[in-house]
Amino acid sequence: MRHGDKINNLGRKSAHRKALLANMASSLILHKRINTTLAKAKALRTYVEPLLTKSKDDSTHARRTVFAYLGNKDAVTILFKEIASKIADRPGGYTRIIKTGNRLGDNADTCLIELVDFNENLLGANAPVKAKASRRGAGKKKAAAKTTDATESTDDNAKSE
Repeated sequence: MRHGDKINNLGRKSAHRKALLANMASSLILHKRINTTLAKAKALRTYVEPLLTKSKDDSTHARRTVFAYLGNKDAVTILFKEIASKIADRPGGYTRIIKTGNRLGDNADTCLIELVDFNENLLGANAPVKAKASRRGAGKKKAAAKTTDATESTDDNAKSE
């Protein structure tokens, strides 16, 4: 029985699961987004978000702790240099899971997990849109020009009769 067991074992032994999550976390940090199954993404989110929180404090102890989880020097360097500066003011919720449908072979739920502050498309949508300059004055000139043309044409018609 698994009473009170809150961890998703992902059908793997503990060493395999730890290696899987460490590799996926390193890939997420290096590439800023990865495609995976929904169950793995939810397990990865609980694994990587505390590491992202720890990266806000750039100390030797924090770096060593994160390296113990990730085991990838490049990922640790990128995490503390690039990512930590972008998430410094965010109180949590560093990742976003977007469902992408079912996989063709086994019908598993697939998704895209990404770092929230690194999606240029959504960041551009949240940026304030600059209001267009009002063009009312130009419209009045055109309307006035049309009425003067119409009156001139009626005057020409009156003279020709």
